[in-house]
Amino acid sequence: MSSVLTDLFRHPIVQAPMAGGVSVPQLAAAVSEAGGLGFLAAGYKTADGMYQEIKQLRGLTSRPFGVNLFLPQPETADPAAVDVYAHQLAGEASWYETGLGDPDSGRDDGYDAKLAVLLDNPVPAVSFHFGVPAREVVDALHRVGTVTLVTATTPEEARAVERAGADAVIAQGVEAGGHQGTHRDAPEADGGGIGLLSLVTQVRESVGIPVVAAGGIMRGGQIAAVCAAGAAAAQLGTAFVAAHESGAHALHKQALTNPLFVRTELTRAFTGRPARALVNRFLREHGPYAPAAYPEVHHLTAPLRKAAAKAGDAQGLAMWAGQGHRMARELPAGQLVEVLAAELAAARTALSAGGAR
Repeated sequence: MSSVLTDLFRHPIVQAPMAGGVSVPQLAAAVSEAGGLGFLAAGYKTADGMYQEIKQLRGLTSRPFGVNLFLPQPETADPAAVDVYAHQLAGEASWYETGLGDPDSGRDDGYDAKLAVLLDNPVPAVSFHFGVPAREVVDALHRVGTVTLVTATTPEEARAVERAGADAVIAQGVEAGGHQGTHRDAPEADGGGIGLLSLVTQVRESVGIPVVAAGGIMRGGQIAAVCAAGAAAAQLGTAFVAAHESGAHALHKQALTNPLFVRTELTRAFTGRPARALVNRFLREHGPYAPAAYPEVHHLTAPLRKAAAKAGDAQGLAMWAGQGHRMARELPAGQLVEVLAAELAAARTALSAGGAR
């Protein structure tokens, strides 16, 4: 296993970069300080906003950390379908007494500007979501000493990641909370994702680079399982949403274990791209009609989600969560890393003892 990746952490625990305000510098710092690998999410931020968070994080820890970027998306949305969805959301706008956002607010998420910052001010690791960066981008990051990781949801996507020269692939199972990191948004593939253990095994047999497993992982025993299947580490998102340092809305944290929210579902309702969230009123009412239009739908619904948060209405929030959300633990992030590491060690000891019989 390449030490390029494993040198970044003492425990094979990666805190998933969660855009939208969850992955704040305090969370990433606490995870890195405890021996995991903390991540900042640059998605939906300006290049300067990302830079300011990096500076803040560096003031909190000297340990390695990472920054996640969203790849620019091709223009594939049907404007007419977006208009129809906007009309369907008119009642929401009236209810929350706010306007809808401009669906044409931008598609590239400031990608080039953020890359320029990360090349001028290198960070230990950079990961990519929603596609594969160009080989020259990966090479440029390598030249400044940055380790690169890219999300994949199929063995085919993992091979594309390896061809691009990335140091590691993040194998994201269908159980994962938040956006599925598919390289192409294909509506015909909705609901056809691969479960994590099967995906890790397939990816491990498809590529020669290290694999980081992501999707529904909440316990150290699960980390042991994906490592036994060939992963070098596990990436956990939902497990850290409830952490004390998380920037998630209080309603989001509470909803993870609230009996009112019993399940998750992949939906396009909030952003126009498949993302797993706790099922609430907004998801039920609008999910069946949301078009494949990212980031147009994201921009369209942003004011609604902001207004719902201000009103304290969990039924209008996008509460991203993986399938293991009911196992969330409200702990300081550093303590959670320690608990997970202890559970991992116990699981490995049990596995070794079982194999010795």
